[in-house]
Amino acid sequence: MRTLISTAFVSLDGVVEAPGGEPGYRNTGWTVKLVDFLPEAYEIKVREQEEAAALLLGRVSYEAFSPVWPDMAEFPGYRAMPKYVVSTTLAEDDLVTNWGETTILRSLDEVAALKETEGGPIIVHGSAALNRSLSDAGLIDRYHLLVFPLLLGAGKRLFSDTDKDAQKLRLVEHEVYANGIQKNVFDVAR
Repeated sequence: MRTLISTAFVSLDGVVEAPGGEPGYRNTGWTVKLVDFLPEAYEIKVREQEEAAALLLGRVSYEAFSPVWPDMAEFPGYRAMPKYVVSTTLAEDDLVTNWGETTILRSLDEVAALKETEGGPIIVHGSAALNRSLSDAGLIDRYHLLVFPLLLGAGKRLFSDTDKDAQKLRLVEHEVYANGIQKNVFDVAR
């Protein structure tokens, strides 16, 4: 069984929207505009590319990342890696041709089936709505969170507000950096 890892830049109040500067959100670019950059705080991002065997995205994140990430020097590990996009509306013709093998999954059941295949970890970037659905369905195994010392108020949240049983997490890695960012790696306790 493959491990499904959710990775996110998240504010202390749970906002994940527009960390890199996406338009249309009042606090856009909060990770680079509001907190000093320290390279050591982002070491986990390099490690994720080395350890992941597949990339899973929701449609909105795929449409934002696919025109940019294939040519970015920061993400060479994701170029050849198989990609999966969870969407009920995306068509095969909507997929970019310069980013390697990409498969559209039409349901969370297909994600669950993917987890049952052989292979290494599957990593989820961005994809706020998908993350909430995966969590509610019990499909996430691990969280890689870079928690920024910010309260952003409004914005898309990483965690759903669904009324459900408590989900226990086990802290397996933690570090605090001089700029206030906290790295928290949690395994979902089952």
